[in-house]
Amino acid sequence: MAAKVKIFAGRTSKYLGEKIAQAYGTELGKMSVISFADGEFQPSFDENIRGTDVFLIQSTFTPADNLMELLMMIDAARRASARTIVAVIPYFGFARQDRKDKPRVSIASKLVANLLMAAGVNRIITLDLHADQIQGFFDVPVDHLYASSVFIPYIKTLHLDNLTFASPDTGGTRRAGSYAKFFHTDFVICYKHRAKPNEIAKMALLGDVKGKNVILLDDIVDTGGTLCKAAKVLMENGADSVRAMITHPLLSSNALENIENSTLEELIVTDTIPSQKESPKIKIITTADLFAEVINRLKKKESISSLFKF
Repeated sequence: MAAKVKIFAGRTSKYLGEKIAQAYGTELGKMSVISFADGEFQPSFDENIRGTDVFLIQSTFTPADNLMELLMMIDAARRASARTIVAVIPYFGFARQDRKDKPRVSIASKLVANLLMAAGVNRIITLDLHADQIQGFFDVPVDHLYASSVFIPYIKTLHLDNLTFASPDTGGTRRAGSYAKFFHTDFVICYKHRAKPNEIAKMALLGDVKGKNVILLDDIVDTGGTLCKAAKVLMENGADSVRAMITHPLLSSNALENIENSTLEELIVTDTIPSQKESPKIKIITTADLFAEVINRLKKKESISSLFKF
């Protein structure tokens, strides 16, 4: 007899966990977290999970308590004799630290992978990793999903003429190229030079956007500095309109102010991170159906890659 699936969510991802469980056709599992006076906490499963396939939903954005909570949930599930433990990490934090870009620094994303495996995870499901090579940091299977499966249907509803895609930096060239290939259109690149983190000294445009409706693509929007600067450069070079599609809306510091004062017509994001800042320019598209379908396919031992013909 096949093992039963149970879905649980950490505190900061409960809003998404409830939607994923509903889309899968079940209720979110019962768990609680005891908090102590000194800030220490203790997650606990409030129902039997022995012999079940457990899916733990938790994005690991700051603070680091979110990562620690996920590690403790994995450890608790292992000690409670779950059959398999799958960490569903919609936003994989510390992914921007995937290499040594200067001497004497940590490769934090590798450290996080080590911690997850040491805790006892059997599989990882995540969405739009900042760097594809992070999959190789794990010695367990990683299902790397793509936000294109929720963004592309929305793009089609816009019915934009003279559509062109853009990357706000050279690192996103492959993403922009993939969208352009799917829609049989062009793409351009914004080349940036940083004076220091979150501060751009110079940005130039590679390509022609005159008379085009442009969609900027990226995996993370943090302070929004790069995004807003890129939108300004595109409009200055003759674009008719500029929208942005960003998977993970960190929206740190004065990001909301930057976006509202920018030339961006619209910012489309997913719900991998809870929305704490509202703006008429920001549209949120849910990933719940996508994650629920992946869980369903894992349960039925069906192909996941076929979801991403893109």
